[in-house]
Amino acid sequence: MKKSLYRGLTALTLSTALVGLSTSCTKDLDQTPKYELTPDKVYTGLAGYKQVLAKLYGGFALTGPSGPGSGDIVGIDAGTSDYIRQWWSAQELTTDEAVIAWNDPGVQEWHRMNWDASDPLTRGFYSRLYYEIAICNEFLREATDDKLSSRLGSGEVAQGKLFRAEARFLRAVAYSHVIDLFGNGPFVTEKDAVGGSLPPYNTRQQLYNFVESELLAVAGDLAPARTNEYGRVDQAAAHGMLAKLYLNAGVYTGTAQYAKAATEAKLAIDGYSTGGTPYLNTTASTAASAYGRVFLADNNVAPAKDEIIWPVIFDVNNVQSYGGTTFLVNGATSGADAAWQRLVGQSTGWGGLRTTSALFDKFFLAGGDTLRDRRGRFYTRGQTLAINDLSQFTQGLGVVKFRNVTSAGTGVGAPLNFSSVDFPMLRVADMMLIYAEAAARGNADRATALGYVNRIRRRAFGFPVGTTSSADITDTQMTADFILDERAREMHWEGTRRSDLIRYGKFTENTYLWPWKGGVAAGQAVDAKYKLFPIPASDLTANPNLRQNPGY
Repeated sequence: MKKSLYRGLTALTLSTALVGLSTSCTKDLDQTPKYELTPDKVYTGLAGYKQVLAKLYGGFALTGPSGPGSGDIVGIDAGTSDYIRQWWSAQELTTDEAVIAWNDPGVQEWHRMNWDASDPLTRGFYSRLYYEIAICNEFLREATDDKLSSRLGSGEVAQGKLFRAEARFLRAVAYSHVIDLFGNGPFVTEKDAVGGSLPPYNTRQQLYNFVESELLAVAGDLAPARTNEYGRVDQAAAHGMLAKLYLNAGVYTGTAQYAKAATEAKLAIDGYSTGGTPYLNTTASTAASAYGRVFLADNNVAPAKDEIIWPVIFDVNNVQSYGGTTFLVNGATSGADAAWQRLVGQSTGWGGLRTTSALFDKFFLAGGDTLRDRRGRFYTRGQTLAINDLSQFTQGLGVVKFRNVTSAGTGVGAPLNFSSVDFPMLRVADMMLIYAEAAARGNADRATALGYVNRIRRRAFGFPVGTTSSADITDTQMTADFILDERAREMHWEGTRRSDLIRYGKFTENTYLWPWKGGVAAGQAVDAKYKLFPIPASDLTANPNLRQNPGY
């Protein structure tokens, strides 16, 4: 059972007090959610504030107030609209790491890279991002110093301010995803009058400046690393998000910031270190390798949880969604293979997600390595490596990474239809590889970076992480291109691939091809406009302040 944030999150999302906000059009982004209860009756004491804060966290995991089939945004299937599902799809289905078999409107356009401004999935995720921004804004309007002082006891105000810092962090995350996926867009904060004028258009640079300033501002206001309640963010999370922002600064602003990325990554790592050593889970279990254990249904408890800086919580009983890790477990499992279902702890499978030979090859052909990299777990029975038809689930290998079983191998949840695997939005290994990439580009200490990379690789191949092994690479081998491939091996299916390929100039270009890139079996280059998604046509109509991204 997860910790108390769960209870607050569940209670709030099942109530009718804080639902009804729709952000399908930007004209609604500065509107207050239409409460049946007024704010003075919702924000009653610290418990009231915590329930609303739980809603903000729940915005990354849930889709509506009445269970997995309900939706709090319009114009898209409720289950599909889940934040993690949409963000993951945009970052993974557009790359060499994932394909999907379904033919729902807009689905195949992800991997074929031929979406447009009327695409329903693009519109749905855009709405989800701005929904999260809107509910964070509303919380912040009710969390001013004056309102906290008038509603909370003198001993509770400090906690209220901590909640406020967390809300600012979560809003910054949503805006950072706007920057990454859409580049430009409408901009609203809690300071904008409710019911005022249409939101102004902000450029990518302007949004970047805001997110950077927000994360820098809250970094010292959040709880110290590893001291907050499970599922809530801390100072290391702020440094981690800054590291990711700076890692891609050259794409976002035209000015690379790898030295800053290294500094922030190191701060995040230091917050999740033991005796000066970055924490990587090194304890295997009955069901999984030390690496695999981080992605099981009990990754909310030690030792796996100590590696995860910020998890988005899922639970088979209390936080059910057709998105999140249920999507990643069930969507990547055959509905006709009981053995596959038992392996991932489910009694069903949706037959959708697989990977391409490009990801498989990174584990099994790179350098002719005869060692077994335990990170690459693929389901091959009944599956072909080659893909001739994207809509055929049996073409493409299954990825067995997220599994709804405990460390002892027991499936979780009586129906075995939902997932209890918490999704790692930020974890230590990502920070170590960010630092290593900065070093490979000449902006951080190479000896420290090489130590990080080799610790990651030793775990991957089953060696003690503190001892030299045959999995180690040399300083000469630690090139930027090597780090890109190592990120694919370590971070596959964690929502980083699209951003990584864009940063390396390999996403739309012909410098790197994968099966069905650009809609042809062998892969082809596509228009550079696909490095950004279009502003949905419906929002351009609703808000004349907005401008479409080039090429759409």
